[in-house]
Amino acid sequence: MNSIDITELSILKALELLEKREISSRELVEESLKQIKKLDPKIKAFLYINEERAIENAKKADELREKGEKGALLGIPISIKDNICIKDLPTTCASKILENFIAPYDATVIKKLKKEGAIFLGKTNLDEFAMGSSTENSAFFPTHNPWDLERVPGGSSGGSAAATACRMGLGSLGSDTGGSIRQPAAFCGVVGLKPTYGLVSRFGLVAFASSLDQIGPFATNVKDVAFLLQIISGHDPMDSTSAPVEIPDFLKFIEENKKTSYKIGLPKEYFESGIDKEILQHFETLIKILEKKHKIKEISLPHTKYAVATYYIIAPAEASSNLARYDGIKYGFRANEKNLLNLYKKSRALGFGKEVKRRIMLGTYALSAGYYDAFYLKASKVRTLILEDFKSAFSEVDLILTPVTPTPPFKIGEKIDDPLQMYLSDIFTIPVNLAGVPGISLPIGLTSNNLPIGAQIIGPQFKDEMVLSLAYQIENELNLNLIPPIAREN
Repeated sequence: MNSIDITELSILKALELLEKREISSRELVEESLKQIKKLDPKIKAFLYINEERAIENAKKADELREKGEKGALLGIPISIKDNICIKDLPTTCASKILENFIAPYDATVIKKLKKEGAIFLGKTNLDEFAMGSSTENSAFFPTHNPWDLERVPGGSSGGSAAATACRMGLGSLGSDTGGSIRQPAAFCGVVGLKPTYGLVSRFGLVAFASSLDQIGPFATNVKDVAFLLQIISGHDPMDSTSAPVEIPDFLKFIEENKKTSYKIGLPKEYFESGIDKEILQHFETLIKILEKKHKIKEISLPHTKYAVATYYIIAPAEASSNLARYDGIKYGFRANEKNLLNLYKKSRALGFGKEVKRRIMLGTYALSAGYYDAFYLKASKVRTLILEDFKSAFSEVDLILTPVTPTPPFKIGEKIDDPLQMYLSDIFTIPVNLAGVPGISLPIGLTSNNLPIGAQIIGPQFKDEMVLSLAYQIENELNLNLIPPIAREN
């Protein structure tokens, strides 16, 4: 067996080596765990490390491979955001209210991954109940950006993005409600995809805002993301919002279309003001490269300016309804109170963090009798206008290209006391969730401070393969292969 350098491996490369018996799954898992032990005390990407079971499952995977068994991910170590249920493992949502909760069943995506032989290294940190853009709102500890430990990794899937960037495993799953996969992918220099709403089952994902949440993959390159998406997507009768659509062969599509020329739209509203100079410079360079082969056109998404306001009525309204179940009675944290009303009040007061409480209050207010029409109903109508903007744009272009974030990763503590500034860091990602369309974030370079910059490609509903196709072309053109220096240290 060869010695393994985990920083040089992708999922597909590791599968090739496993198939040739040049490495074993056990070595792969042990190397990943070694990387976790070395780096996670500084990064804090994991809430729970599944060490014993991971090694045990790696041995089983090697035995199965020897017997000629096949599984698309047989023996591949990955991590899972801690708001996705894995049977018999903790699912805390980074909240005190679920601190000791052990999931009694597998999410559909977990069943699919288990069926294909994936090995779970552990559960990754997030903003509590996925509410945040920096992973500072975790009830346990903030996660640090692997490119600069004083900065945030993005959120809410900051743990998954940081773990993937540091090669603590070969990929990860996260969830995206308003940018929670794409924004941390951009901040950590990895690839992250929010699939079309309904392409991937939400069964077993702890709900934040049910009409916006979507599970998606992180990896170090586009092909690995396409490969993971292939495994986790598909119709699920357990999720009433799961779409009964045919799933294309994503890898085959991106290979066959690596020379395809696309019409790419640049929404003028995304470039009007407030974007960091270095992000703009990288963007201009990328556009010059793309112009050689693709048709670039300025387009308009006029209702973009209302997206953040619309989101912060719809998402908290759904959250206040979804989080009503955490009452100190059914499961999770229970305050020591005899009186029922006091038990509810105290369990929720002690169990939820500041940001979660803020959103529950916002949502309850927006849904209350006198304000429902003025807020929630109006926001739902504006959401329809945002979707219509996208439909109209896609009648002119194939795909849309935008920045992922207005700024590079910000310092830990910089925006935590200013919720509005924090909310605005998702200004370019939120419209994608409101419209239910697919979006991917991929790295396009580094700032002068050595911080990653991401680009976002948005596609029409259920055209995830086109989004992946252009991302693959850009990745090949730029040939970056970003690895945070910390991940290479001995």
